Amino acid sequence: MSELNQPQNTGRRTAIKIVAASAAALVSPFILTPSRAASKQQIIIRDPGGIVGQIYENLLYKPFIQATGIKVIGVAAGPEPTAQIRSMVKTKNYQWDMALLSQTAILLLSVDDMYLERHKLEHDSVISAISPQFRSLYGVGTNVCSTVLAYRTDAFKGRQAPQTWKDLWEIDHFPGRRGLRKHPFDTIEVALIADGISLNNVYPCDLDRAFNKLNKIKPHVGAWWTSGAHSEQLLKSKEVDLVPVWIPRVQSAIDAGMPVAFSWSQHIYVCDSWAILKGTPNAAECRQFIQFASDPKRQALLAPYAIGPTQPKAFEYIDEKLAKRLPSHPDNLKIGLYSDPLYWMSHQSAAIERFNQWMLS
Repeated sequence: MSELNQPQNTGRRTAIKIVAASAAALVSPFILTPSRAASKQQIIIRDPGGIVGQIYENLLYKPFIQATGIKVIGVAAGPEPTAQIRSMVKTKNYQWDMALLSQTAILLLSVDDMYLERHKLEHDSVISAISPQFRSLYGVGTNVCSTVLAYRTDAFKGRQAPQTWKDLWEIDHFPGRRGLRKHPFDTIEVALIADGISLNNVYPCDLDRAFNKLNKIKPHVGAWWTSGAHSEQLLKSKEVDLVPVWIPRVQSAIDAGMPVAFSWSQHIYVCDSWAILKGTPNAAECRQFIQFASDPKRQALLAPYAIGPTQPKAFEYIDEKLAKRLPSHPDNLKIGLYSDPLYWMSHQSAAIERFNQWMLS
């Protein structure tokens, strides 16, 4: 879910340049020493690429190079690249030094200290200030993202708009074209919540109950989305009227002037984290980067692009109107469900297999 808003107009593209220029002002909190300035070292970071990579290049990588003299190269890769990381570590052929990963991927890779380094920053004042649910011994959270119920306002003009996952199943009360994600992640949780399970009791997921609920809506689903861009396009093209979507994609559509809105009620949120590959010779430099990128003021610079900060203090530097658009705003976290990485680490293979079979049935 580590996708960001695709700039939709000149104003948003210009914003990237403006924020990038202002980023230089935040270099000073990271103290530059002669040894760092003289370093010829570099680190290669796996990120999702695209607009995400561009934002990180402007707001994280370039300022870090300026502050430390350590070169940073961002490399795009597909989601959940656990197999690639295992191969790199086993062969000691490091195409990356660190990666932006989901918490589930971090759990899978950190079993028995096999594929990820302990970051050893748990007692650092910057890192320890991050909310505990967004950090572990192997990962430092940097981006909170949510799945929300989005809908076209023109489809519900003059009548009540859907607000909860149960409403997605209310075909008669909320008529309209439905969409769902073609993957068990989030879709299982959405079905269970719609069936009346409280947020506190979603995990462990009752898959039988979830698929029974999904059976009821399956005939009414006109589109199954497979990527953030796909879900956004479905909303923009009027192919669907209501659909669970990642929040950056909803906000991208809204910023583009589309008649789209969403509900924070029962949103499902996850966190992407920085993680260091086991055995990389550049682990020390990776730790420096994590400290740098975790600064509250720097995280605040990422807020206009729907990157929810993991540092509570970051909200002190974000305009309140913008802050309320972020999944990790305290008010939004209170009404959301934290996607359980421990559950999905143990059950994702079986759930994916069952979901794929169900789609074919």
